[in-house]
Amino acid sequence: MKRIVFLLSFILITLKLHAQESKINWISFEQLEDSLKIKPKKVFISFYADWCTYCKKMDAIAFKDIEIIRILNNNYYAIKLNAETKDTIVFEGKKYINKNIGKSRKPTHQIPLLLASRINMPFSLPANIVLDESFKIKGRYFEYLSPKKLISILKKD
Repeated sequence: MKRIVFLLSFILITLKLHAQESKINWISFEQLEDSLKIKPKKVFISFYADWCTYCKKMDAIAFKDIEIIRILNNNYYAIKLNAETKDTIVFEGKKYINKNIGKSRKPTHQIPLLLASRINMPFSLPANIVLDESFKIKGRYFEYLSPKKLISILKKD
């Protein structure tokens, strides 16, 4: 009987650990602020929109890759944010909103505009940002990232 209980416990623990590593542990900006205070870590931010075909492709392919999941979950705080969110986000005591609602066909929130804008270029998706432990931008990527390319980026930064 003890063997059966031990075996079942082992199987459940193994399944739970596997389930944790089978998806990216996405957090919110509010959670990020608290997490960075407790344990500084690199940050990966993926901005997307519901209409973005390449964003959906990254969800279906790159963000399902076991190595990417392992790297992000172990070495980064990962955030996934709809670039068109209507939510007010409070980060480091400042409120960020979507000032473009009703003004644009694709209303972009302040946070993606702040972190993923480029001089003399329109905002575009997908936009993936890598930041160091001090929340300084190390890289910005405005394209579909294949698993191979994303792994290279995450291991480099």
